[in-house]
Amino acid sequence: MGQGYVGLPVAMRAVEVGYSVVGIDLDERRVDHLRRGASYVDDVPNDVLRRTLETGRYLPTTDYDDATGFDVAVITVPTPLRENLPDLTFIESAAQSLAKRMKRGATVILESTTYPGTTEELLTPALEDATGYVAGLDFHVGYSPERIDPGNPTWGFVNTPKVISGINPASLERVAAFYDSLVDRTVAVGTPKEAELTKLLENTFRHVNIALVNELAIYAHQLGVDIWESIEAASTKPFGYMKFTPGPGVGGHCLPVDPSYLSWEVQRKLGQNFRFVELANDVNRRMPHHVVQRTIEMLNDRSLAVRGSRVLILGIAYKRNTGDIREAPALRVIELLQSLGADVVAVDSHVEPHRWPKGVERQELDGALQGGVDAIILVTDHDDLDLTLLSDTDGIPILDTKNRLDRRVASPL
Repeated sequence: MGQGYVGLPVAMRAVEVGYSVVGIDLDERRVDHLRRGASYVDDVPNDVLRRTLETGRYLPTTDYDDATGFDVAVITVPTPLRENLPDLTFIESAAQSLAKRMKRGATVILESTTYPGTTEELLTPALEDATGYVAGLDFHVGYSPERIDPGNPTWGFVNTPKVISGINPASLERVAAFYDSLVDRTVAVGTPKEAELTKLLENTFRHVNIALVNELAIYAHQLGVDIWESIEAASTKPFGYMKFTPGPGVGGHCLPVDPSYLSWEVQRKLGQNFRFVELANDVNRRMPHHVVQRTIEMLNDRSLAVRGSRVLILGIAYKRNTGDIREAPALRVIELLQSLGADVVAVDSHVEPHRWPKGVERQELDGALQGGVDAIILVTDHDDLDLTLLSDTDGIPILDTKNRLDRRVASPL
């Protein structure tokens, strides 16, 4: 359930090893693309999707009835924040829809990122109440956090160790048997709570450390220190240090959202503030403002106001070589620039047309440069961006948030 960046790779692998798979997604446009063999997930090429369809064992659909009598259900639905509060309505809806079509002996596995306790306190009771079955006896339930890293050429679904759990030993046995058939290695933990916290720990670790270098980048610029050179020097230490780099903000479903699930649960159950998470949230959310402020400074140096200036954004997706714009910092940068009266042009071949931000002219890089711009911001350094075109831009100020460009033509973040 869910055929996005998490669910679709799982579905493809399950068909590959011999399962018959019903891929449920309520987005009719997505399902139509899948039926035509057109993938919208970068990690699933069109030829892989088409070969999967040709097996006759993959059915993309919006109809839950197609999954009636399922043996295993994997829930990979979104768990967004609504006004900074966890929204679990997609999980609740999935549970209700599955329960109507579940037989005795079925296994239900949640992969959606959420707070510790969701599987046992929300999903399992919902399935029991709707079916009258007893979890762990009549059917099995487990949790396995997704570890998909879109665009990663080294670590994919199959070779990344899969953390697994079950609500009881029998459920864990079923969950293990399923994932052992899909991935190279599984790692079992005691209960779903430990598995749920594992995912939040992984992302909170990254979130906090990215916030550290982001704040360092702000102050290093003000102090006249090259933060990038310091990071590279620190990275030569073979112990006690892990490299993180600053950027225009954090995006995707994980870093801007997942740590807040943990913070919310700590506040809800313990009445305590998770100060590290809250501070990291504050720093990382401020980075698009810092990017815009730096752009304003660069325009001022050329005696230009941001109002009426034509600003080129390179890369809108939150992550390199993907089209995922969920929580992408570029969207906030664009919003801030437009609010100040800038005319924003953008280049990103990965973002689907129907997800393109409103009021932003879509261009190719060479065409945008020929049309004339007053400032350029490199936000996402996709491989298909020909950055050599920026080597001679006749003094157009360039803010490089990824440290990819020659310092003679661009200013680092």
